[in-house]
Amino acid sequence: MDSHAESQSDKKFVYRRRHRLSGGAQFAAVFEAKLRKSRGVITVFLLATEHDEHRLGLSVGRRVGNAVVRGRFKRMMREVFRHQRTEFPVPNAGGAYDIVITTRKHDALSVEEYSKLVVEAVEAAHRIHEKRAGR
Repeated sequence: MDSHAESQSDKKFVYRRRHRLSGGAQFAAVFEAKLRKSRGVITVFLLATEHDEHRLGLSVGRRVGNAVVRGRFKRMMREVFRHQRTEFPVPNAGGAYDIVITTRKHDALSVEEYSKLVVEAVEAAHRIHEKRAGR
């Protein structure tokens, strides 16, 4: 495989500024949508938007652990998002989702376990969104 083709295949696994939620207003909008699903220690909040790509926000409180523990969890969530964002469902009306992930205190899991929990929660929340949109 030449380097150009390899760089093209790697591009879908990037995590850039445009993939992030920033500012309290964006987080508040996702929380106010009241679309929440939990799987294990992960809780996912979803909001359908007009953006072209899914965006991720992380809300990890001090109860989860010290800065090292919280930082590790956030790195793992960004890694999960980076690899899974192309697989996440999109709203039937078009656009993408703003996703906020929260957690509660727990013993650290592997990236694969976190990935499974996040994907299940996003898909469950997507099903609820589509049901609500169909009313």
